[in-house]
Amino acid sequence: MTPDTAQPLAKDFDFTFESVILLVLGIFMGLFGLLLFPISTGTLPYDPDSTYGLFLVIIALQVITMGKTPIGDVQRTWLVILIGIAAGIIGMLACFIPGFLSDIVRILVGALLLLGGASLLIQLFLHKDKAALWLRVPGILRQLTAACAIVYLMAFLLGLVTLIPALTTNTITAVLLLINGAALFWLAWCIEAVTRQYPKKPQAGQVGGRTVLFQSAPLSLTLALLIFLGVLLALLAVLLVPVSLGMLPFSPDGQLGLLIVIMAIQILAMGETPLGQFRRSMFLVAIGLLFVAMGVYSCIVPGILTDLLRVLLGLLNLIGSLVLLTSRIVPMVMAMREEHPQPVVLPAPVRNLLVTQTALNIIGILFGTSMLFPGLIPGMLTAVVLFFNGLLLFLLAYTLEMLPSHA
Repeated sequence: MTPDTAQPLAKDFDFTFESVILLVLGIFMGLFGLLLFPISTGTLPYDPDSTYGLFLVIIALQVITMGKTPIGDVQRTWLVILIGIAAGIIGMLACFIPGFLSDIVRILVGALLLLGGASLLIQLFLHKDKAALWLRVPGILRQLTAACAIVYLMAFLLGLVTLIPALTTNTITAVLLLINGAALFWLAWCIEAVTRQYPKKPQAGQVGGRTVLFQSAPLSLTLALLIFLGVLLALLAVLLVPVSLGMLPFSPDGQLGLLIVIMAIQILAMGETPLGQFRRSMFLVAIGLLFVAMGVYSCIVPGILTDLLRVLLGLLNLIGSLVLLTSRIVPMVMAMREEHPQPVVLPAPVRNLLVTQTALNIIGILFGTSMLFPGLIPGMLTAVVLFFNGLLLFLLAYTLEMLPSHA
């Protein structure tokens, strides 16, 4: 997992990050609904821990990147980001360590869906600037109202059956999941249409007169994702130590599914891939959506896509890191071979960025190799590689913040 940053390119797919997350949630709910039919008959295995854990991680990403919580929008302060990271860590633990947080994560997900659905549904119809206003305007705002109402109602009902499974059957739950998935896709489309038709003016965050925790956090989407990915890899590295010693169980399907979903979110949101940054063409978007589906499937149904995802992640990290490292080193070697090479003095932040990216590429080669050839690199050494990968992502986020373009 070694992202290389580049300037944004022209995009064919210009969905906002909010809509991207809604699409991911729509795939999660819809695929879960479809799979619940064979799961309920015993045809397919089921991993509830990874399923709930992945959902929590996606919600945590919403909180960290946009300040959107299950109960409504809040100002994205450092405290909100810390809460989002804490929720993400709980979700990661559920994905990685089966049976460790089973009851806790189920109750947490059920409570978030139940309270969030009820709260958002009440706000939708009682807030003067929402349904009361939208329904008076013909067109897309009425569709937005209907999509929101269905999504919030389904969230409430799914939260109820998650907390009290005996209330209904798996078949009814599957139908609710399918309705919610379709409504989330509809809501994503409505939000994009509304965003284009009624663009919002950016609002400045409030920073004065507050303690650090309650100050607005000016993190860009790229920096927020880097920090979140750094936390994920560092946590995974720490957990691999007791796992390698046989002290903890481990879910490779949850790990691989979570990693590929986060990679897919980067592809859909920014065109960022292990091979570099590309224009968000419809082909690239299709790949991103396919990766989301594969990651969700791996978390819900263990043991079927394990080898495929392991090889896929290994190849992408290995080839991507080699390509990016070569593209950075070859021009430097060619310049040094010139008869009278001109010394180039780079600003310190740019020099630090190149060093950090190079180190990330080397780590990516090791990580990809460990994925392709399990056992070639000992588990403890893999943990060290992942830990340094996480630290380097934190350093990359800091270095990007120090660049002149972020000043």
